[in-house]
Amino acid sequence: MRIARVIGAVTLSKCHPSMVALPFRLVEPVDAIQADGQLVFSVDEPLVAVDLLGSGLGDLVALAEGPEAAQPFRPDIKPVDALSAAILDSLEL
Repeated sequence: MRIARVIGAVTLSKCHPSMVALPFRLVEPVDAIQADGQLVFSVDEPLVAVDLLGSGLGDLVALAEGPEAAQPFRPDIKPVDALSAAILDSLEL
């Protein structure tokens, strides 16, 4: 599980039938946390994550990836690779 920041919403014009009505967010993963607590965000490409929790722009989320991201949908099978598993109110080191 990684920490990420929501940087946008994603709207689909067409999608797999099992993905209809799922909300998607564009997130940028945290690469590191500096000694002063500042977050350093990844310079890689952002990720698209399913968001069932209603996160908003700028929110920090706990990001589940891989097969674990599809677990909340069981027994249905959905082609999900990233899921916002929690909205984080604060971080303390």
